[in-house]
Amino acid sequence: MPLPGPPGPAGPEFLAADRRNAVVVDAEGVSLECNGATIDFPWRDIQTVHYKPGPGGGVLMVAVVLPDGRFYEGVVAARNQAKLQEWLAQLAPVLGYYLAGRGH
Repeated sequence: MPLPGPPGPAGPEFLAADRRNAVVVDAEGVSLECNGATIDFPWRDIQTVHYKPGPGGGVLMVAVVLPDGRFYEGVVAARNQAKLQEWLAQLAPVLGYYLAGRGH
């Protein structure tokens, strides 16, 4: 009888961080960090997640929307426009993976 292998991949992950803030998206949910304080949102508690470049194109803005309409925002400064575009390109498929099929 074969031995069980290592656990399968947990799913894609996303991380954007600057000196004070971070946004993490993984199999557990979404985490927003601001000045050392972190708030975690498990997928079961999330209605949807919105994101966009901020004013002037120097920051990534992410909003986690809860089923009751409350929302929480995280903002991460990109060191340059190329990094912001990289984050935007990476974030879309990761969110799509976790939000797919949820009807949102």
